[in-house]
Amino acid sequence: MLTLSATGTVMGQIDLREYESSAPMRLSARERRELKSAVDSLTIEPSNDDNGGYIITASSTVGAVEIGDLSVLIRPKIGIPQLLSLACYASNLVKLQVDREFHFADDPESLPDVLALLLLTAARRAFSRGLLRGYRVEEEALNTVRGRIRFEDQIRSRFDVPIPIEVRYDEFTDDILENRLVKAAVMRLGAMRLRSPRARSGLGWIASTLQDVSNVEFPPNQVPEPGSNQLNEHYREVVTLSRLVLRYCTFEQRRGQTRSYGFLMDMNVLFQEFLVAALREALRLSPGVFCADDQLKGRRSIHLDEAHRVNLKPDMTWWEGGKCVFVGDAKYKKTDGIGQHSDLYQLLAYVTALSLPGGMLIYAAGEANPVQHHVKHSGKRLEVAALDLSGTLDDVLARVSEVANGVKTLREELVETEAHVFDAAMTS
Repeated sequence: MLTLSATGTVMGQIDLREYESSAPMRLSARERRELKSAVDSLTIEPSNDDNGGYIITASSTVGAVEIGDLSVLIRPKIGIPQLLSLACYASNLVKLQVDREFHFADDPESLPDVLALLLLTAARRAFSRGLLRGYRVEEEALNTVRGRIRFEDQIRSRFDVPIPIEVRYDEFTDDILENRLVKAAVMRLGAMRLRSPRARSGLGWIASTLQDVSNVEFPPNQVPEPGSNQLNEHYREVVTLSRLVLRYCTFEQRRGQTRSYGFLMDMNVLFQEFLVAALREALRLSPGVFCADDQLKGRRSIHLDEAHRVNLKPDMTWWEGGKCVFVGDAKYKKTDGIGQHSDLYQLLAYVTALSLPGGMLIYAAGEANPVQHHVKHSGKRLEVAALDLSGTLDDVLARVSEVANGVKTLREELVETEAHVFDAAMTS
C-alpha cells in the first residue's frame, strides 16, 4: 500500500494486527533490516510465491513506527482507544475514557495524532487554572545576599573575596517537574509525522504556553513521577499522558541516513501492569502489601530451593506481616510450545515455594477458559481466570472486581488452613 507523506513523497505503509501475518509484500534488504531493528519482535520470512515477497508477522508489540518513508502500524486487538485507556490506568489509576474524549478515524496513521490530541485536551483542562508553580532550590553566586549563604563553598572557591556571594534560595517558578514532563512529551510527539493540523497546532499552543519551562530530555526507562498532592491533582491527567508518551515514544535516531521514531508498547507488559494496578485498587491494598514483581527486588526474595539458588519472581504477591498470603501470575498470551502447561508449572513452583494452598493464573480473554486444577499428592489448587479487555474501561474494571473476589477467596483459604494446623498442633 502506498500513500503520500507530509512532504509529498511516496511512502510505503504497512498495516498489521498483533499476532497476525501480512499478505506477501515486496521489501528491499534495507527495509527488512530497518524494520527488524525498529521492531525487534517482528518476524519477516520469505513467502512461498514466485514474486520474491515477504510475510511480516507481528507479536505482542503494538503501536506505530516510522522509518524514513516507511510507516508501520501494529493494531492491538482491543483497539487504540482501549489500549491508551488501559495504559493510563496502569500508569497512575487515571480513568481516561479515550473513545469518549473525541471521535477519530481509526486509520493506520492515527496513533501519534490521537496521542497529541489527547495531550492537548488534558493540557487545556490543567492549564485552565493557570500554570502549576512551585519552589525550586537554586544555588548561585550573587552580588547580594538572597536566601542562605553557602559558607563552605564561599570559603573554598572565593576565600577572602567578599563578592560575589555563594547563596542557596528557593525560587517560586513554573519551571518544575510537572511542566517539564509535559513539555518533553510535546517535543517527543512534535518530532513525529503528524497528519492532523489540529494536533500540530495544539502541540504548538502547549509549547508556547510552557515557553519559560526548561526543555529536558527524559530517557524512556528514567521518567520520574511527581509526588501527588492537592496542589497538583488537576495536573494528574496531563502528567500521566506525558509520562506515557515519554515511556513509549522512541527517540529519533539515525540508521545511516534514515530517521526512525514511533510509539511502541508490549501488550504482555501492559497487561501485567494494568492487572496489578487494578487488582490492588479493587482490594484496597497499598503497593507495599500487594506487590508487582519489580517491587520484590531488594525487599523480599522467593526461592524454589533450600540453597536459595533458584530465584522466583511472580507477577503479583500479597503480603501480611512478612508472610505471603496470595500469589498470582498474569499471562496476556499462552506461551508457545506446550502452551498453558508451562504456565501452570510456573505457578505450581510459586505456590510450593511460598507454602500456599493455591494460586491464580490470569489470562486475557480468549487465551484460556476459567478452570481449577487440583494437583495430585500435594493438595494445591491452581485457578485459571480470564479477563475480558473489551468494552469501556469501567466494564473492564468491573470484571477485575470479580477476579479480586477470587483472590480474596484464596487468601481466606490460607488463613483457614493455618488455623486448622494450629488447632491440630494444640490438640496433640
